[in-house]
Amino acid sequence: MNSAQRTRLLDAAERALRNAHAPYSHYRVGAAVLTDGGKIFSGCNVENASYGLTNCAERVAVGAAVAAGAKHVKAVAVVADGPAAPHPCGACRQVLAEFAKDDTPVLVAIRGHLRNAEVLTLGALLPHAFRLHKS
Repeated sequence: MNSAQRTRLLDAAERALRNAHAPYSHYRVGAAVLTDGGKIFSGCNVENASYGLTNCAERVAVGAAVAAGAKHVKAVAVVADGPAAPHPCGACRQVLAEFAKDDTPVLVAIRGHLRNAEVLTLGALLPHAFRLHKS
């Protein structure tokens, strides 16, 4: 991922955050995925009064990519309002593992501080991911 792609990806995640539906937690999150075709798909968290039905931003972004026909994620960005960087939850890590490789970069940042994004890999976030196929 080059510098321009990194900037576009983080900006897309930050823009998506603005549309988050978080009336219960008040923790707004935006995510974006870069596909192997160079396209970026974004998503935001969508909470529900029945909290188990809440969708995380990362899974919404992956769903948008898959709905458009993309099956390979090359990079991920997650941006949130709040005091700490928004590391993906376990469920999001596993969903990402379905479409990304262990060395896929995952950028996490706080809104307004995109230059300070922490860069991890999916493999560091989810060692020994459950997979039935080679990614």
